[in-house]
Amino acid sequence: MNTNTFAERIVAAIKGRPLYPGLAAAAATLGLGWLVSDYRTWKAFGTGGTPPNVLGYCRMTLLRIVFAYHIPSQTDYKTISPEGQSYLKTIPPRAGGRAKIMPRILPQRQFVEPIDPSTRDRLMDLMRRLADEHPELFEMKLSQAEGGTADGLYVRDEVVGMNHEVRETRRLDKEIAHAHPSENSLHVWLSNLDARKVIEAGWGQRFPLPMTPTGFIMVYAPRNSSEMDVVEDIVRASAHWATGVAI
Repeated sequence: MNTNTFAERIVAAIKGRPLYPGLAAAAATLGLGWLVSDYRTWKAFGTGGTPPNVLGYCRMTLLRIVFAYHIPSQTDYKTISPEGQSYLKTIPPRAGGRAKIMPRILPQRQFVEPIDPSTRDRLMDLMRRLADEHPELFEMKLSQAEGGTADGLYVRDEVVGMNHEVRETRRLDKEIAHAHPSENSLHVWLSNLDARKVIEAGWGQRFPLPMTPTGFIMVYAPRNSSEMDVVEDIVRASAHWATGVAI
C-alpha cells in the first residue's frame, strides 16, 4: 500500500470524526499529568538504591512491568520453606495488622505511621550501636542497597563463622540490615524460616523482586518502645544467622 495514500486515509478518518483527536489529546494530558505526579511522589518519598532522576523512575517502572506476572508468587510468604533453623524468639502479632504499602516496587516503602520520638531515635541508632558493641563482627557503612541513603549493618569479611549465603551473595555485599529514614521501616536479611515467621506474625513482607535472597524482607516501622523491642530482636536474629554468633 502506498504510504501517502494510507496517511491520507488516516487524516480523512480523523477529520470525519472530530471527537477522536479531542479524546486522544485529553487522554494524553491526563496520562502525562499522572506520570508527573507519580514521579514527584516517588522522588520526594526517597528512591532507595534507584537514582533519583527520570532514568531511575523509568527503570523502576520497567521493572514494575517486567515482573508484574511474578510479583504475586514472589510476595507470597507461603512459598518460603518452613524448614531450617530459627534464630528468632517468639514473636507476637503486630497490633493493627500489616502496614499500608506505597504502590511501587522500588523503593519498597510503607506509608508513614505515628512513631514516638524516642523510638525513632533508637531505631536510627540501632545499626551503629550494634556495630560499636560488636566491632569484631560488624561494621556500619552507608547502605549499598539503598544507594547510600541509610546506615547499613555489614558483616566483616574476616568473620570465620559467616553464613555461606551472606559471604557468597554479591548483590548485598554482606549487608544484613538497614532502616529507612523517610518512613522508619527496615530491610533485614534473615534465615528463611525466620523471614516466614516475621511475615506470618504481620511484621513484614517479602521483597517484590526475585533477584534478592528469599530471606531479605521488609520489616514494618515500629511505633513505640515495645514494638522497637520486637524489631531489635529481629535484627539480632539476622546477626546471629549471618555470623553464627548470638548477640
